[in-house]
Amino acid sequence: MTSTGAPRITVVGIGADGWVGLPEHLRKTVEEASVVLGGRRHLDLLPPIPGQFREAWPSPLRAGLSDLLDRHAEVPVVALASGDPLLSGIGTTLIDLLGVDAVEVVPAVSSVSLARARLGWAAESTEVLTLVGRDEALLVRQLAPGRRLLVLSSDASTPERVARLLTRCGYAESRMTVLGDLGSPDESRLAGRAGTWGGAVPRLHVLALELSGPVVGSWTAGLPDSAYEHDGQLTKRDLRASALARLAPQPGQLLWDIGAGAGSVGIEWMRAHQSCRAVAVEVDPARAARIDRNAAALGAPTLEVVEGRAPDVLRDLPAPDAIFVGGGATARGLLDECLRALAPGGRLVVHGVTMETESLLAQAYAEHGGELTRISVETAAPIGSFTGWTPARAVTQWAVTKEHA
Repeated sequence: MTSTGAPRITVVGIGADGWVGLPEHLRKTVEEASVVLGGRRHLDLLPPIPGQFREAWPSPLRAGLSDLLDRHAEVPVVALASGDPLLSGIGTTLIDLLGVDAVEVVPAVSSVSLARARLGWAAESTEVLTLVGRDEALLVRQLAPGRRLLVLSSDASTPERVARLLTRCGYAESRMTVLGDLGSPDESRLAGRAGTWGGAVPRLHVLALELSGPVVGSWTAGLPDSAYEHDGQLTKRDLRASALARLAPQPGQLLWDIGAGAGSVGIEWMRAHQSCRAVAVEVDPARAARIDRNAAALGAPTLEVVEGRAPDVLRDLPAPDAIFVGGGATARGLLDECLRALAPGGRLVVHGVTMETESLLAQAYAEHGGELTRISVETAAPIGSFTGWTPARAVTQWAVTKEHA
């Protein structure tokens, strides 16, 4: 839904200093609003204003937000938010729901800007990760020696959970700094090492990390096979790198990983960018549970695992931008369903090791074009007191991009 003319709602960023920190023109905006919405903490910062109706955000937020806004559709509405409303804030949610023309955003200085100012960290050398309502395992993907990271914490327990994760991943020497209540008279700072972290922290804070530890994984495709828990059903490192090069992960895009085995292709698709999404389809319950564990251990805890047989379960999935078929390509109608599901520009990569699958892929290549490759990998291994080459089973790979009409 998109509005024209005057904005339907004005979102005002408010700092930790509350009402007194708002410029006079923004105070007037709030005072003249018939309705003010916000978190309970934000609403409590305002002085009494006769005749003004105030209401806290519903919980769960998304489910109740449309009804809340519809009740106040005919009057000027102001919403309060912390700092920059478009930094993991309510401003983004309102624009998604109402359209950009219906929402005016007036930001205050964000907690991230204040944190960088206190630490002297340049914006271009600092990454920001939000853990608000999210699994701290997302941090694993970000680990790299010498990196600076600002974490938007969910609550007072976040630093302790992050410290445990860092220590488990070999980053115990990382320096952690909790910057509490930034911009308020009660601003505070607590620093220490992840391996010895302790102490109470304020609920409202930004967590700054100076990472110190080993290289734990590449940001390009091809993690070591040993990084995965598996039962042998794993797309091996060199084949995985080849497949992902052709799948071409793009920010925000969705992959179907069909016959996912250990989930390696879907996980490394998601590691390519923090906004990449993936659905792993696996018929075996034990393997499906294993995919969940691998995803959490490798920084992709939001990987969705669908237990079922393709192509039957595919029709209920959101439309993909790319599809990988690592097993089961000979299932009746599977390749046709994959090609149908892809929009123009979508990429399909299929691996096969049997003669039956190879014949199917040769036929698909003849009909649809693309790229047909046979990949053989040999690794050095001992032969008595000498060293020789041990070949792995050759894999036939078909890769195709769906043409634009």
